[in-house]
Amino acid sequence: MAEKLTTYDPAAALVNDEEIAFFMADALETGDAAYIAKALGIVARAKGMTQIAGQTGLSREQLYRSFSENGNPTLKTTLAVMKALGIELTAKVSMQA
Repeated sequence: MAEKLTTYDPAAALVNDEEIAFFMADALETGDAAYIAKALGIVARAKGMTQIAGQTGLSREQLYRSFSENGNPTLKTTLAVMKALGIELTAKVSMQA
């Protein structure tokens, strides 16, 4: 008998702000812009893309496209989505300098 596998959706695991903060901190630590954008898209889906679209003034389609695996969101779009999600960027001095 063949096993039936389902696709894992990481957005389903992001049930509270603590989980979202941990998920985004992990993504930001990679320094990979594409991975960070994809992670923001996952968080936006977890919170509700319609809600994020309403708060940012962007269309759902634009958000899905921008934060897809092949998307390339502008900094303006990224910052608008982060603000709507309640995620802040902070700067600190790197010890690698």
